[in-house]
Amino acid sequence: MNYIKKSLALGVMTLFTTWHVNAQQAAPAPYGALPRADQISWQKLGYYMFIHFGPNTFTDKEWGDGKENPGVFNPTNLDARQWAKTAKDAGMKAIIITAKHHDGFCLWPSKYSTHTVRESPWKGGKGDVLKDLSEACKEYGLKFGVYLSPWDQNHPSYGTPEYNDIFAKTLEEVLTNYGDIYEMWFDGANGEGPNGKKQVYDWPLFRSVVYKHQPHAVIFSDIGPGARWIGNESGFAGETNWSTLNTDGFGMGKDAPKQEVLNTGDENGKYWIPGEVDVSIRPGWFYSPATDDKVKTLSQLLGIYYTSVGSNANLLLNVPVSRTGQIHPTDSTRLMELRKVVDATFKTNLAKGKKVLVNATQATQLSDGNFDTYFAVENGVKNATVTVDLGAKTKLNRLLLQEYIPLGQRVKSFEVAYWDGSKFVVLDKQSTIGYKRILSFPTIQTSRIRITVEANASPVLSEIQAYLAPEVLDIPLIYRTKEGVVSIKTNSPDPLITYTLDGGDPQVKSTPYDGSFELKKGGMIKARAFINGGKEFSDIVMADYDLSTADWKVINASESRKGSQVNRAFDGDYRTGWEAEYAGASASYEITLDMGGELEIDGFTYTPATNGNTNGIVDKYNFYVSKDGQKWERVLHNKTFGNIKNNPIKQQVKFPAKEQARFIKFEALSVIGADQNGMKINEIGVIVD
Repeated sequence: MNYIKKSLALGVMTLFTTWHVNAQQAAPAPYGALPRADQISWQKLGYYMFIHFGPNTFTDKEWGDGKENPGVFNPTNLDARQWAKTAKDAGMKAIIITAKHHDGFCLWPSKYSTHTVRESPWKGGKGDVLKDLSEACKEYGLKFGVYLSPWDQNHPSYGTPEYNDIFAKTLEEVLTNYGDIYEMWFDGANGEGPNGKKQVYDWPLFRSVVYKHQPHAVIFSDIGPGARWIGNESGFAGETNWSTLNTDGFGMGKDAPKQEVLNTGDENGKYWIPGEVDVSIRPGWFYSPATDDKVKTLSQLLGIYYTSVGSNANLLLNVPVSRTGQIHPTDSTRLMELRKVVDATFKTNLAKGKKVLVNATQATQLSDGNFDTYFAVENGVKNATVTVDLGAKTKLNRLLLQEYIPLGQRVKSFEVAYWDGSKFVVLDKQSTIGYKRILSFPTIQTSRIRITVEANASPVLSEIQAYLAPEVLDIPLIYRTKEGVVSIKTNSPDPLITYTLDGGDPQVKSTPYDGSFELKKGGMIKARAFINGGKEFSDIVMADYDLSTADWKVINASESRKGSQVNRAFDGDYRTGWEAEYAGASASYEITLDMGGELEIDGFTYTPATNGNTNGIVDKYNFYVSKDGQKWERVLHNKTFGNIKNNPIKQQVKFPAKEQARFIKFEALSVIGADQNGMKINEIGVIVD
């Protein structure tokens, strides 16, 4: 038999049950690890804002070193209400702010540090960003969360046993002075402090402080225990995404499970630790004027939404505050564009109130639009066939599925098919569902949808919803060959494509693209597609190219791995790359290039592998220049690409001064996964005026 249930989670999951069929049928037994009430409330938030703000905002760095003068922190017009209003208008439910990043700078006047807003000129040293933001969140009905990094490159006690007590008191200070905290975000980074020492963090102590003062806060880290890092900073959860994880024997940071495990969770994992996707709307986490024209496109943000919120995870979207102390208008405009499309997509549930059958039994709960009602297949039956009768041929291109997670996550695979008038045609095959799974597919027209489910225990489903999302004009795609020839394409039929080379936004009357063109010296290209006489247009896409490498050749390089070609390190295609043969855990690697003529160069660029595998990515390096290939000048020494493992994007590094050179040498001092991998370069280039 099958039954219906409506429940409230109270305390530690006390369930009150009623069902509408055979009264002798037992209620479904909970399965596996279960979420706490605060984790369910957290999951329902879905989408909220991350704010990175601090000295790095003003020094153009991603990771500071704790040596920054507090005087650099001086926003000209800080307005936390503008941040909160932007988040609210964007459809977000909360804000988390970097109260203290790795540099140790505190956005509140902490009693336990001399590296705070109190030492800055902002508001004459009387300001408190946490106070301003917590009050703004309360005004706009948003939840408030804080990020605190235990790594502190400024505090003199870092690296000593006393520091753990200092950090615990710092935590207590934040957790007791700014109202309710819904999420405590711990970063697992652990580097050296000002004395060259690393800290052995007392995580049990830190967590106990949170539980004592904010018992309903969800604690985020690599391993939770409230929510887990999803294993990347690119904006996607795994297509398979279990909210359960095995963490026994693991720790934070380098001791965490492998990133691919964090991305998918563990089937039948011991603990309920759901995933949170953190990603920035810009290439970096902190604001930089150099990224004002690199804000993610609407298409990119939609993709992130579906691979996070639509993949059983919450989305924490970083929107960095600018040097004025406000969110940049480009960022806020893009957020509103996303809100508009998401609202239009999920405005009308085409399955609401429609007839639903599960294994031939009526299940109206699955089409009532209410997560807290569900339909459960009888205990012991692990498969189910769900049929939604839409009543008439209906256009749709989105399907939203939900399990009733207070009783556990059960579904391990499912298949979706639609009725074409004579038979069911398979539309998609996927694995997990969890709290929410959204499928995107080309528009179909059908009167019936069939979902076939296989689970580890009797399936307990909450919702099946169908939608017709509005079409979004495809963005143009910009390509450039090694020889410097640019082409622009789009999948939309017969659009007008225009472009600019001066940094301006392309309009309908800008230069029309009517064929490939040369851009050997590099530069920025912006392009946009138009249809319907310019009334409809795509997002603007941008490509920033280095000097063409057509005349470059290799002078010397580390041995290539079998099958890898060294010229792919500068072939103009960031999707291909070169890999050096592994030479030992402490080995260095190099590539020396002749640029074909003497140039005045400002710096260099390094593009790491973009396939999701971070092994072999360079994290520490030297860079040399030469006019004749004999006498070399080391212009960059023992430098690091900050956070490149978690955010493997193109790195642009400026020299202290312009250099005249014909030859360049890039030396990798260490790579990620150095115990088994050689250096990998997808592209290397130089920056010229």
